[in-house]
Amino acid sequence: MRELTYAQALNEALAAELERDQTVFLMGEDIGVYGGVFKVTQGLLQRFGSERVRDTPISEAGFIGAGLGAAACGLRPVIEIMWIDFTLVAADQIINQIAKARYMSGGQIKAPLVIRTQGGGGRGNGAQHSQSLEALYCHIPGLKVVMPSTPADAKGLLIAAIRDDDPVLFIEHKMLYATRGMTPTSAEPIPLGRAATLRTGKHVTLLSWSRTVQFALQAADALAAEGLEAEVIDARSLVPFDWEMLYASVRRTHRLVIAHEAHLSFGPGAEFAARAQEVVFDYLDAPVLRVGARDIPVPYSKPLEALTLPGPAEIIAKVQEMF
Repeated sequence: MRELTYAQALNEALAAELERDQTVFLMGEDIGVYGGVFKVTQGLLQRFGSERVRDTPISEAGFIGAGLGAAACGLRPVIEIMWIDFTLVAADQIINQIAKARYMSGGQIKAPLVIRTQGGGGRGNGAQHSQSLEALYCHIPGLKVVMPSTPADAKGLLIAAIRDDDPVLFIEHKMLYATRGMTPTSAEPIPLGRAATLRTGKHVTLLSWSRTVQFALQAADALAAEGLEAEVIDARSLVPFDWEMLYASVRRTHRLVIAHEAHLSFGPGAEFAARAQEVVFDYLDAPVLRVGARDIPVPYSKPLEALTLPGPAEIIAKVQEMF
């Protein structure tokens, strides 16, 4: 174990899989010579060559479609889309082709590809570069959706995603790339669909993922000073999701607050709240509550953006409301 940034951990995962499996290759805009807009692929072109680290034209639909063709023919492409907002340019390829290829071919065609992309706000990038669109892709059967919050999880989950035989949308939060954490030196996958309990507690369960996990942990620290012990669960992957861990936690704490950066209305938290109330309703001592972004496009203005996106204060207020 040693300390790496989130970006460095992703770079290690990509290098390890390129080294291990000759069918793995990377493609995307500016990932080669430039090393990626967030420098995640820095140095990989020099190490593995232009056949396996491919710069593409600005044509998301084109190179996403090419990735499906490569995957169907036995390769394992890892495709970078610079911002998750730009996946919408290739929505037909992702939703109608990639997600459905295995099902519609009766299992004869596999689509073992990873789409790495960057979501979320916090940098003042404006409404078209700051969205959290995970709910859209979670709604599509055939896609897996992974959203790591730490360098160690970023490395282990990306390795697992590359080795998976199904398509994976791997969403990295742009505000996490510089964050640091202890990361294994080994290239061990973290199985998709396993959540992590980051803090144990007895009064309320806080479920979150990606950058909002940091805010949940900060909120838990503040709530502890008030005598409220929050259990913090990092979902890590939304599809597949670790339902049993969530249910077990709610059975212990009897309360649930779900916090995410996506817009509150029709956000992923609504699905988790509904399932919890269906399965562990008898254990709940209060309604399930949600924290999310305001239902407006994310503003370019940094002060307005801060008012739009949730942080620790909103999570604390929601827990206090519950009690």
